[in-house]
Amino acid sequence: HVQLVESGGGSVQAGGSLRLSCVASGHLDSRFCLGWFRQAPGKEREGVAAIDSDGSTSYADSVKGRFTISKDNAKKTLYLQMNSLKPEDTATYTCAAKPTFFCGVWSRAGTYPYWGQGTQVTVS
Repeated sequence: HVQLVESGGGSVQAGGSLRLSCVASGHLDSRFCLGWFRQAPGKEREGVAAIDSDGSTSYADSVKGRFTISKDNAKKTLYLQMNSLKPEDTATYTCAAKPTFFCGVWSRAGTYPYWGQGTQVTVS
């Protein structure tokens, strides 16, 4: 079993930055694909970014050049550095994990069996 706990959300003005963290515990190791998803009120959940076991990254077009996903395997922690935030980035951000070396279709939420509770990001 894998547990994921996010932190780092908050309120920020447009143009500002936040860094989200996701700490994993349980049977998760470096051979997992890790991802960030977000869901705004009234909208479907969307993939934000993902990172393969070998460190390869993928991003949604809407965040490319502004967000950076990274991980620290020793700390079992996933990060999402968010810069140049826009009001449309307002959402609940959730980390997810799946036991595959490569993420494959990384933005398909149904392929991730492990999810955190989410952290709110509000950009005004």
